[in-house]
Amino acid sequence: MRHKVGQRKLNRTGSHRIAMLRNMAASLIKHEQITTGVAKAKELRPYVEKLVTLAKKGGLSNRRLAQSRLMDDAQLAKLFDVLAERYKDRNGGYTRIIKAGYRASDASPMAIIELVDRDVSAKGQDSGPVEAELEEAA
Repeated sequence: MRHKVGQRKLNRTGSHRIAMLRNMAASLIKHEQITTGVAKAKELRPYVEKLVTLAKKGGLSNRRLAQSRLMDDAQLAKLFDVLAERYKDRNGGYTRIIKAGYRASDASPMAIIELVDRDVSAKGQDSGPVEAELEEAA
């Protein structure tokens, strides 16, 4: 029986699961909206909400704790400078999960996880070459 067992294993080893959550948290902070499986989104939500709470509290020790869980300097700066200020008056509930149907290839349930009151222009930011940059290069 699985009484009081805390998290979903997501069919991964512990180190792989931690690395995956770190990468997904960094992507969510960077783009403020990502699409993933429902189970992964439900595991990511408390991970990110605890990071935002650390950022709201501020301080060097909380910054170091967040760095150890996030491992991305640019997103750590955004977390403590931008997101902590944005959510200073909100008592939790920084993320939202929206069901997004089923993936065509394997019929896996998909979800969109996003930050509440997100910056719409952050979606897709720095995630690849932009068409204008491609036209200038040609």
